Order: sequence, then structure tokens, then C-alpha cells
Amino acid sequence: MAKTIKTNALRILDKNKIKYEAKDSSGLGNSDTPDADTTLIHKTLVARGVSNELYVFIIPLSNELDLKKAASAAREKKIMMLPEKELLPNTGYIKGGCSPIGMKKSYKTFLELGSSFMEQVIVSGGKVKFRVKLKPTDLIQLIGAETADLVK
Repeated sequence: MAKTIKTNALRILDKNKIKYEAKDSSGLGNSDTPDADTTLIHKTLVARGVSNELYVFIIPLSNELDLKKAASAAREKKIMMLPEKELLPNTGYIKGGCSPIGMKKSYKTFLELGSSFMEQVIVSGGKVKFRVKLKPTDLIQLIGAETADLVK
């Protein structure tokens, strides 16, 4: 394998001896990409509850977060998406490169219920256009995520 980018997320995966496949995703999501891979891609969303607590939601790229379901999972009356300018100071990541692995703080994290049954999921590797493919069970265990019905 050629020169591999080592992000904080990858260092954490290595330290915990979790099997993964690092992918430069500049080609993912294009029309010439096999559908099998694009269905595995998940986005990491950060939201703030009325309690001012931050929550992380991992959902399939093609889906939209249902804020009512997300609030229910987080046991909040209401949640709002975190403004982009607050992403870096709170997570250590920028939009498009926000990984659920290796955030500045450990936030309560939820993975879409249906995704927990998949063989593998693809999440951000901590940089824009850089992703990691791993088993959802490994991801859940590593970051202490819960599963919940989160999408519309």
C-alpha cells in the first residue's frame, strides 16, 4: 500500500486493534462508483440539545436526520444542528471531515439502528475525502455508541 494518511481516527483504531480499510473517497459517491459502496457511506452529524449538551448522530449519507427522533434518542425536548462555525472548536474536525472517532470530547453518540445490522459501514476518517470502512459493531464498541431510529 502506498503512503497512508494517519489521522487521529486511524491512530485510535490502530491502538485498539480494530480492523479497518482506509479509503481516499475522492472517487466515492460518483456515478461510476459501485452502488454497494455508496450505500455503506455514513455522515456524522453534531447537534445541540436544549440542555446545551452536544450529541453525535451517524446516519446513512442518503438519509436525512429526523430531529424529533434524534431528540427522543438523546432524551431531549428538542435538538438543533450545531452551526458549522462551532464544529471545529467542539469536535476538532471540520465539515466534511468530521469523524465519530477521535473527537476532542466524548459525546453521547447514536448510530442509525438499521446501520447496526450492516456488515460494514464507511465513516469519515478525520479529513475531507478520507473515509474508513469497518464493522458497525466495532464502531459501536469503540465510541460507546447507542443505536436508535434516527432517519426520516
